Amino acid sequence: MSAGKFFQQRGMTWVLLGLLALGAVAPLVVGGARLPQWLEVVLGGLMSGVLYSLVAIGLVLIFKASGVFNFAQGAMVLFAALSLVRLMAWMPLPVALAVTVAMMVALAWLIERLVLRPLVNQEPIVLFMATLGVTYFLDGFGQTLWGSDIYTLDVGMPKEPKILLENVFEGGILVGMEDVIAALIAAILVGALALFFQKTGTGRALRAVADDHQAAQSIGIPLGRIWVIVWSVAGIVALVAGIIWGSKLGVQFSLQLIALKALPVVILGGFTSIPGAIVGGLIIGLGEKISEVYLGPMLGGGIENWFAYVLALVFLLVRPEGLFGERHIDRV
Repeated sequence: MSAGKFFQQRGMTWVLLGLLALGAVAPLVVGGARLPQWLEVVLGGLMSGVLYSLVAIGLVLIFKASGVFNFAQGAMVLFAALSLVRLMAWMPLPVALAVTVAMMVALAWLIERLVLRPLVNQEPIVLFMATLGVTYFLDGFGQTLWGSDIYTLDVGMPKEPKILLENVFEGGILVGMEDVIAALIAAILVGALALFFQKTGTGRALRAVADDHQAAQSIGIPLGRIWVIVWSVAGIVALVAGIIWGSKLGVQFSLQLIALKALPVVILGGFTSIPGAIVGGLIIGLGEKISEVYLGPMLGGGIENWFAYVLALVFLLVRPEGLFGERHIDRV
């Protein structure tokens, strides 16, 4: 690829990132915001963004393996968290965690064997409808198996906030320690997954499967095993996301709506890019917090509920493949 073409393709990406960065610092530069409070908002947004990235990576993995949006990711988050919190009533946390991981891997194997294998080489809309069916099955099966009440999930994360940098800023910066620990856990998992799928043979096989199922099978890549691995990883990601969000909000039906917030993340970052899912999550989390705090008083509040979707709509109009997605050109 020539240097001119590379910069032409990436030019819009840097322009959009620059505009988003300007929007983030605007309250500090022209809005009269105080630096400590602005840093609190920024840190809170970035920590939320890491959690969004965690769920979005599950969507990207499935899309890279099958070329279809996994509508069941939110249901997997709810099912994993519900399984863990109910098992904790009968056994210690480490044992309950191990059993839940085994359940998610077994679920991945069943999905591959009963749902995906019969649909090899089918149209993407067929696979999408299959994930929709998996969603409703997990919703009903999870509530039948574990109940539909709201459960409190306590995994030992601290709830009390702390004041940091008191010697640097007057009054310091108030940070929720639960959010910090959750963001660290999510960041470690996100980094490990990015390295695993970018640097290992499994990652290369995954990219081959995403390009062409039949071609991947013809060169000896076991499609079924790749799908089991990817869905297992997506299940473990859903479990971690369920633990973090369940600890914050309680284990309830609304947990599966997290996947809907991850959809704008992958639209921003690109459906085929793990780094894009990370950057998209940070952008959404940061943008939500800053817009809610600094624009909310002028616009009436509630911006967090729709900001991500409006930003995703703008990207669909300007750069539909996302910041780091691949542009596809069909010739006829």
